Amino acid sequence: MKDFSYITNSHPAFIENLYNDYVKDPNSVEPELKKFFEGFDFAMSFPPKNGNGNGIAAAEKAVSQPAATDEWKREIKVYRLILGYRNKGHLIAKTNPIRERKDRGANLDLGFFGLSEEDLDKTFQAGNLVGLGTTTLRNILQHLQTWYASHVGIEFKYISDQKKVDWLTNEMEHQFTNPLPLDKKKRILEKLNQGVIFEEFLHKKYVGQKRFSLEGGETTIPALDTIISTAADNDVQEVVIGMAHRGRLNILANTLGKTYEQIFSEFEGTARMDQTMGSGDVKYHLGFGSEVTTPNGKKIHLKLMPNPSHLEAVDPVVEGFTRAKADVLYNCDYDKMLPILIHGDSSIAGQGIVYEVLQMSLLQGYATGGTIHFVINNQIGFTTDFDDARSANYSTSVAAMVQAPVFHVNGDDAEAVVKCADIATRYRQEFNADVFIDMVCYRKHGHNEGDDPKYTQPHLYDIIEQHPNPREVYIDYLKNNGEPDAQQLANEMEAKFRADLQERFDEVKQHPLPYKFQQPEKWWLSLRKATPADFESSPNTAISEETFKTLFNGLMKWPEGFKPLRKIEKLLQDKIKLFEGEQKVDWATGELLAYSSLLVEGKTVRMSGQDVKRGTFSHRHAIIRDENTTEEYNRLNHFNDNQQKFHIYNSLLSEYAVLGFEYGYALANPNALVLWEAQFGDFANGAQTMIDQFISAGEQKWSRMNGLTMLLPHGYEGQGPEHSSARMERFLQMCAELNMVITNITTAANLFHALRRQLAWPFRKPLVDFSPKAYLRYPGSYSPMSEFTHGSFKEVIDDAFIQDAASVKKVLFCSGKLYFELAEKQQKENKKDIAIIRLEQLYPLPEKQLLNLYNKYNKAIWFWVQEEPLNMGAASFLQMNLKSINYGIISRNASAATASGYAKVHAVEQADIIDTAFNI
Repeated sequence: MKDFSYITNSHPAFIENLYNDYVKDPNSVEPELKKFFEGFDFAMSFPPKNGNGNGIAAAEKAVSQPAATDEWKREIKVYRLILGYRNKGHLIAKTNPIRERKDRGANLDLGFFGLSEEDLDKTFQAGNLVGLGTTTLRNILQHLQTWYASHVGIEFKYISDQKKVDWLTNEMEHQFTNPLPLDKKKRILEKLNQGVIFEEFLHKKYVGQKRFSLEGGETTIPALDTIISTAADNDVQEVVIGMAHRGRLNILANTLGKTYEQIFSEFEGTARMDQTMGSGDVKYHLGFGSEVTTPNGKKIHLKLMPNPSHLEAVDPVVEGFTRAKADVLYNCDYDKMLPILIHGDSSIAGQGIVYEVLQMSLLQGYATGGTIHFVINNQIGFTTDFDDARSANYSTSVAAMVQAPVFHVNGDDAEAVVKCADIATRYRQEFNADVFIDMVCYRKHGHNEGDDPKYTQPHLYDIIEQHPNPREVYIDYLKNNGEPDAQQLANEMEAKFRADLQERFDEVKQHPLPYKFQQPEKWWLSLRKATPADFESSPNTAISEETFKTLFNGLMKWPEGFKPLRKIEKLLQDKIKLFEGEQKVDWATGELLAYSSLLVEGKTVRMSGQDVKRGTFSHRHAIIRDENTTEEYNRLNHFNDNQQKFHIYNSLLSEYAVLGFEYGYALANPNALVLWEAQFGDFANGAQTMIDQFISAGEQKWSRMNGLTMLLPHGYEGQGPEHSSARMERFLQMCAELNMVITNITTAANLFHALRRQLAWPFRKPLVDFSPKAYLRYPGSYSPMSEFTHGSFKEVIDDAFIQDAASVKKVLFCSGKLYFELAEKQQKENKKDIAIIRLEQLYPLPEKQLLNLYNKYNKAIWFWVQEEPLNMGAASFLQMNLKSINYGIISRNASAATASGYAKVHAVEQADIIDTAFNI
């Protein structure tokens, strides 16, 4: 919707010309102007248009009359007033329950539009535009204030899709003010009762304990109830919720149906260690799953995702989980799944992850059919007032980026909140787009229940102390505004409130809701926890020779009439020649063979990251393009009719949100190999929160396994400190209790087996592989077909160049690309007394295999050789964990930066490491 203030300042002829243009072609003017012209009867000046065109002729004749032009200009002023309220009414809406709104310069007074109080009782045909017919300005203004500036202010002026604008306008102007039926009012009060009961009970029973209460924002409970009920009525089968800690326990109890007994056991510290979704975290971080029945009798699955204290970090996890469930259960029908993200006002404004998640929302690889964002806006962070927390007018201003409408609503008006929740849910289902509800409320206590908020907001909390809770506000509303049955309702619910409260004090037992496991959950239940014995050797992951050749041949062809780029055609021909001549495949082919073999076995494979279709280093080429048409061809989707499709997506320039999305996707489906590749491994530090809080610790905290694979290009080639190290030491430092697998692989076949092993294990573990860059095309990394058709992943690779172990005087053990540089020197100088051992898996550390080799080369001195500085790489990890072997360390000197930015300095340092290794 546009501002047409220029019209009233224009020459009358300009307005006449606009109308003439409209008469000739109604679609030649702006949609809003078209509505303006359509909406007037102009009975005095312009007979209405009719089927024979006489109305148009009359209009053309009358357009030159000065009186008509004056009438137009008068009407346009009111038209501009209507537009003004639609566009900016939210700036003056009474959405704040505890303090006055800031003056945001809405300019909605009559004088701004060239009107005055003298015009209030004059009639205007502009009333037709809002369904009021010809009526007084007073009536028009009263309706506009009710629709757009009461307890709800809708922000949607930035939406360019006219269908969405019309839909929202119709809801606000023709549906929103309709009274709720009595059963809906009862439901609202029931949910408010539950929310308030729960907080009052915990406050009295567990004095001073942290629970991050919802008090002041209890209207969240009827709002979520409405979203879930409306969603179920509109064919949603499952709702996935992500939120931080504020109000989480209340939502667990009163939305998802977690019993009070379960929650109390967590307060008492007596919860069972195998409790649903984990027990290694504080109670207000735990997740939960349930199946509830809505008031209309619809069953719907609910899932609250576990999360850390990092507030919005759970957002992309919810989106990835939702996408995976829709893919595997509902054949990619996203209408069946609904993600809800519950934000705090400070976090949504201050955490960049929210922006990243919104930026993903309409992308092919990450869309989930729209998300409902519900903001519990208590107007304060830990202690920070909103004036210090954001530059934007609203915490939700980021919504404009994706043209998502925002309903700003007063949290004390339960019916308004519920109506917004209903509209938002139907909007999401209608348009498969994001929508926001900004519920302005307050926080009754400090950041937690032991914190005194008066230290920083004494005046605000004097007001809050005197303010009734939302349940009391709603009962007063029913008494003052309801019919006789509403008064009876209030009395009944008052009695119920007291009875329920007493029940909770007496700790009457609740029965857990019955729950039916979904297919992916059954797959998870068929798996088991890993044990140390599982990592002593890997399971067989070979494929048959027939399968190998079928997959290889399928990868090397393209459809008839498809013209690949000449470079690509030559590259594939070279791969064919390599196999035909030496029965070998290169790194990229080994990788694609792993994915292909899983696809034909019926497994899901999904990969994303920056430029992964081609690969940062132009090695993968999973997707190739036609030289003439640029049409894409997926090389992995054409082996047979029964295979799964290979899902590969070039991501937005994000690490944090994209990695979180893929973690969530892998969390939903254990039969999916889900991969994220960093453009350079160094860039993974942009997603450190996901690595620290979810990937490395999720199983311990929440008892949730995850098989996510991270490919982090790593290796020193003189490309500077931001393109060398994926910070192996950080990952190794986080390793404990078999929480993840760390590899630094050197051959195509071993990569093939490592990737297949991810789904072959009877458990799931995150895999972090430090993958090569320059050595992607190194012949030493190529593997013969026999290594794909036999065997399994090799945690340690002995030196095949050595025939006589007794003659070995020195053993160099290392990992990654440095092996090739050491081996080149060894073989060039025919050093039969120096053995070079490759440690392909760093964690879980294959200590028994290393000890066997230590005994084999029992006359040798051992050195760990790494190209990373001494304070980086695997050196410190090995010193802490590898105690059964005596060895020295050869590396770069300790350094603050990961690598030199000068190629010559790099070359000298690298040569020094290699020379030292051979000459020490």
